[in-house]
Formats: sequence, structure tokens, C-alpha cells
Amino acid sequence: MPAVIVVHGGAWAIPDELAEASVAGVKVAARGGYSVLRRGGSALDAVEAAVRSMEDNSVFNAGHGATLNTDGEVELDAIIMDGRTLGSGAVSCVKNIPHPVSLARAVMEKTSHTMLTDKGANLFAESIGMSTVPTDSLVTEYEWREWEKHKHYVTGVMEDFNSQWAHDTVGAVALDHAGNVACATSTGGIRNKMVGRVGDSPVVGCGGFADNCIGAVSCTGHGESILKVTLARLILSHIERGLSVADASQMSLWFMGERVLGAGGAVVVSSAGQWAATFTTERMAWASVENDVLSYGLDPKDVRKEKLLFE
Repeated sequence: MPAVIVVHGGAWAIPDELAEASVAGVKVAARGGYSVLRRGGSALDAVEAAVRSMEDNSVFNAGHGATLNTDGEVELDAIIMDGRTLGSGAVSCVKNIPHPVSLARAVMEKTSHTMLTDKGANLFAESIGMSTVPTDSLVTEYEWREWEKHKHYVTGVMEDFNSQWAHDTVGAVALDHAGNVACATSTGGIRNKMVGRVGDSPVVGCGGFADNCIGAVSCTGHGESILKVTLARLILSHIERGLSVADASQMSLWFMGERVLGAGGAVVVSSAGQWAATFTTERMAWASVENDVLSYGLDPKDVRKEKLLFE
């Protein structure tokens, strides 16, 4: 089975001053995840590696670079899902974890639960010896300035994807050589969200879903809208009915826009290796690698390709 990985760096009105860095970041993440697959690694390892790369990159809203809630605090959410077993792990509202996606994987592999939140998630991280950082180190000067400018939650939610204020979720999907799929999604949420707000990203079937029988999805966009339509599972349900991954993604995003006025995006890979990166926002930074060819884009209908060289 030819391996493939597709990543996104969030669907929103990415301003020109962040465009180049956003595209560069998803290209690095996709190449890193594909290197795992090329060495015979699992889809699960590949999506974790790709998302960790973006959690380390402060241009994105995940891990380092996370947005702040109304109290000026970091609250991070993440999910990872194994399409072979339907196992999943998630965390929400964690504060001092640089790689929430890896903590989510530990929840999946080391507990009998699916999601841990807030204090409980941090206590679990401590119990397994996961490295932590001072929470302030996750916040950039850019984010402090933006938070000071836009302190009203209603404004942040109503205008987030029609403005250049918002950062958004990162995510990845992959198909490995053994035919297994996986997804991972990680976010700092919406700027000036209420304390304790949990969006779509860590919720199974909303921010992500993976099933070897169908494929894998990672979603991005307005979390409350994605939750209302269970976007990740909706996309896969259309693939089950015979639609292509691109048509399934586009139809589901259009439905979300018409039904609940929500904008967003998704990266998808089917169990047969078809993939798509689709969005209804102004821009979405995305990248994929298949057969040693890196594809990437930012604007609608913007697709560029590079041949990768490996030693």
C-alpha cells in the first residue's frame, strides 16, 4: 500500500505576513510525518510526529503559539485516533504541556479512558513523567498583543474566521504501508474563549476520526459549528456512500455553512489512498506527501508540487 500523509495548519483568514511561515510549517510537518512512513512506521506515529512539529512552531495555534482565553490563560486540546482499533485518546484544557497530542496518545495507550481534562489531564501527565514547561513559555509576544486588542469573547467567536485575528487548529491524517489510517488534531482554541471552553478538536467524530474501513479526517474551523454537525464523521459517512474524498469534504463543509453558518476545513485520506485538503475559509495552509512528491497550498485552487529527495 503506498503511504500518504496530509496535514493542515488551520483554516482561517491567514494574513499575508503569516502566509509564508504557515506554508513552510506545514511542509516541514508533512515531510517529517512522511519520513516516519517511509521508514515503515505506522500511521499513528506519522500523525503524531507531524502534529508535534506544528505544536513546536509558534506560527500555529497549538502548543507553542497557543491563543489565550478571557483570563489570559492557555488551555490546550488534542486528539489522536487509531483507525485499526478505533482506539482514541484526547485531552482538553491542559496548560503546561508542549505536546498535547502526545499526552492524548498516552491517554489512549495507558488508560482505560478516552478523554482527560484540565487538572486530571495534567496530573496524569505528571504520573507518567511527561515533560512540562512553564505555561508562559507557550505564549508569544504576538499573542499577548492580539489578546490585549480583542478581549471580548462574542467578538472573537462571531468574527474569528472573517478577520485576521484568529489562529486555528493543526492536524494530520495518514495511511501507512500496512493499510492502517490515523488522525491527530491539536489546538489552543479560539482567542478570548470562556474559561473551560472545549471545542471540536478533542471530540471523537468532530475534530477527527479514523477507521481503517473508510479513512481518516482531521478538521479545523469554528469549533461550535463543527460539533453541531459532527464534521469528521459526516465526511466519512459520505465516503462510505461512494463519494470521492474531495466531494465528501466539500459537501460536508457546504452543509455546515448552510445549516449552522460555520466555516472551516478538513484534510482527509481514504483507506484506498485518495486524499483531499478542502476549506471554506479564506485560506488554509496544507501539505501532503505521496510517492515522494510534496504537494502544498494556501489559497483556493492553489496547488504546488515538489519532488522530495531522501538519502
